[in-house]
Amino acid sequence: MLNPNDDLQVQQKSHRQLKQRLEQQLNTIYAEINLSVTVEDLATELIDTMRLTEQCHTPTPQVNHWSEKDTVLITYGDSILNQDEKPLQTLHHFLQNYCADTINSVHILPFFPYSSDDGFSVIDYASVNESLGDWDDIKKIAQSHHLMSDLVINHCSSRSKWFDNFIRGKGTGHDYFYTAATYSMSNTAVSVDSDKDKDKDQINIEAVVRPRTSPLFRRTTTSSGDQQVWCTFSHDQVDLDFTNPKVLLSFVSIIRQYLDNGVKIFRLDAIAFLWKKASTPCINLPETHEMVRLLRTLIEHARADAVIITETNIPNKENLTYFGNGNEAHCIYNFALPPLLVNTLITGNCHYLKQWMMSMPPAQNGTAYFNFIASHDGIGLRPTEGLLSEKEINKLVTTMQAFGGQISWRTVTANNSAPKNAQAEQERKPYELNITLYDALQGTTAGKDEWGHARFICAHTIMFALEGIPGIYIHSLLGTSNDYKKREHTSHNRSINRHRWSLSSLTDKLDNPDSQHARSLHDINHLITLRTAQPAFHPNATQFTLQLGEKIFGFWRQSIDRSQSIFCISNISDTPLTLPLASVNLISSDFWYDLITGDTIEDICQILILKPYQTLWLSNR
Repeated sequence: MLNPNDDLQVQQKSHRQLKQRLEQQLNTIYAEINLSVTVEDLATELIDTMRLTEQCHTPTPQVNHWSEKDTVLITYGDSILNQDEKPLQTLHHFLQNYCADTINSVHILPFFPYSSDDGFSVIDYASVNESLGDWDDIKKIAQSHHLMSDLVINHCSSRSKWFDNFIRGKGTGHDYFYTAATYSMSNTAVSVDSDKDKDKDQINIEAVVRPRTSPLFRRTTTSSGDQQVWCTFSHDQVDLDFTNPKVLLSFVSIIRQYLDNGVKIFRLDAIAFLWKKASTPCINLPETHEMVRLLRTLIEHARADAVIITETNIPNKENLTYFGNGNEAHCIYNFALPPLLVNTLITGNCHYLKQWMMSMPPAQNGTAYFNFIASHDGIGLRPTEGLLSEKEINKLVTTMQAFGGQISWRTVTANNSAPKNAQAEQERKPYELNITLYDALQGTTAGKDEWGHARFICAHTIMFALEGIPGIYIHSLLGTSNDYKKREHTSHNRSINRHRWSLSSLTDKLDNPDSQHARSLHDINHLITLRTAQPAFHPNATQFTLQLGEKIFGFWRQSIDRSQSIFCISNISDTPLTLPLASVNLISSDFWYDLITGDTIEDICQILILKPYQTLWLSNR
């Protein structure tokens, strides 16, 4: 007979193991911090905040919470507007009417009250922006789609209640922010006195990696005097001080609320900058990596199939470290893919893309790449460091400018031979390309041509076939062009790729089968429909790069059970090319056909003619 106490004993053992694991992680994170609480008490408080004493799952390692059926739509809550309807409801109706059979997951970019940066300067993490809808609208979308939400964890709005309390010197948030004083003390204490604050010019911050050209510190008058507040991104986005464990507890409470409202996938925004330490670059620090592990521990014990994805727009080698040993992020953004693929298609040369592909390690079970080629941000150039030469980057920049794109810059310290105590010279470097993908691919380095749409679809056939989970930006799905009016109105470069459609105008465009918008939606939906039926396109299926020259880009995928092979071969040039199938090595005993056109391969030694930007998905089933 089963003893009812057995389940209780198992549960108690699981909780002890969870608490021990959290304590180990907290000891690593706060090793150099003089905490006002013990790690034992802090671990208990984290468990209580996440309500893991009520329901706790024991995660199974190396389990894939995804398959070839998954495609993520990336969108703002108000990318499509309909009169007399809340934007989140309009979004839900759009998904049901136009993407019901193709898109099963949706990343709604920050849907909270905000003050700037189109949502990434959060005023209140606990509320849905009233102009978009409410939590019920979020829940309805989560009932029909896997929902990804941003956890804007590095910073919040300078107009938030937390920052108001920082200025007042009392209330929740009064000690939540990172200042020059915190930095100068090398993180030896949770809080610092304002009289120890130093002017930014007196602090050696040359080592700090910056994604922007704005000053790092903003002077803020508080009840205890002027303080210099750390602002990695903008002076409206004030950095939170995670050396104070109360900040961690607040975010764990926020995570619990998101889980309760249907969020399955947590996008950790700008996570690489989370921890700061004197005389370091203040990016990708060990404490940051351990914090990701801690958050994963809590989240996956609360929901077994939850997924963490890290947003780290940094050089490719550093980005890969956020997989950890299969114990950090479940997924990482494939940030090198967008610039390398655009570069490939405008130059007609896949050398760099192929070189990068061959260097990428396969994601082990339980982890996956998140592939995208366009997003609400620009096309980042930092991930190309060490992959593209400066000459190639400059060519890419000037081509995008010729196609109507803007360039966002960052400030770096120039290498020079100045004396040690001399002021280091600063220089600007291109940080990202701001342009819609449709316009980015309207031509080559030689100029615009008639192959823009074919080139645009070619980019997606490559992306959908790659190892990983595909994410598609709504303005790629809809073939949206640059929004120059919005860019001019906001004076922000990223606005060029953040168009807001009126539903009536969009419907008119989609009802015209010859419009670029209808063609984009139809062609991309067709590709997704094909993709989701192929086991060889599982995010963790085998991938091998083919050697077919510099104008034909190819790779082989094989399903996990080895029953299906797909050869994905693209002409990435603007001229017809011959493809001797003998160079692909198709197995003679199998029947082969092109998934995209349905054409069969009569002779595995025949020579095919590939049209400009044509892609083949040659499958044996």
